[in-house]
Amino acid sequence: MNKSNLIAANVIERTIYSIRGHRVMLDADLANLYGVTTSNLNKAVVRNAKRFPTDFAFQVTATEADNLQASVVAVKGRGGRRKPARVFTEQGVAMLSTVLHSPRAIAVNIEIMRAFVRLRHLLATNADLARRLDLMEAKYDKQFSVVFEAIRQLMTEPEPPKPTPIGFKTT
Repeated sequence: MNKSNLIAANVIERTIYSIRGHRVMLDADLANLYGVTTSNLNKAVVRNAKRFPTDFAFQVTATEADNLQASVVAVKGRGGRRKPARVFTEQGVAMLSTVLHSPRAIAVNIEIMRAFVRLRHLLATNADLARRLDLMEAKYDKQFSVVFEAIRQLMTEPEPPKPTPIGFKTT
């Protein structure tokens, strides 16, 4: 695998979020990767609405948008979004390949599919590790419970940082 693929994989993996129990990608992130505007990407989706049922793509709620904004470092553009973000599940991203036909879109789509596969593999490995840890904990006596608890804490995903307010504090 060449260096450009490694960079692309890292960029892609950082744009996969968890919403409503699904691993998803934001329309703006996908548009950036595909080299199109977010507006044009969403227009293509609206023109082909039958290809994108709600388990493939959906718009986020205000609460989900706030949570996403807290986890996304910078907001680019002219003062934010005017419409709620649309997110795409793995199947939705695959379906995008049927409506976006440029060579770049095809290459990016392949890398995105590989990133989802890697993520699924990591999650399966983590679940297998948790199962094995439970078996080991049942087998060994209580003196190792501190070790097992420390390992469990290392396996859990950290909470996203809460945004810090901007401005002066008045007293």
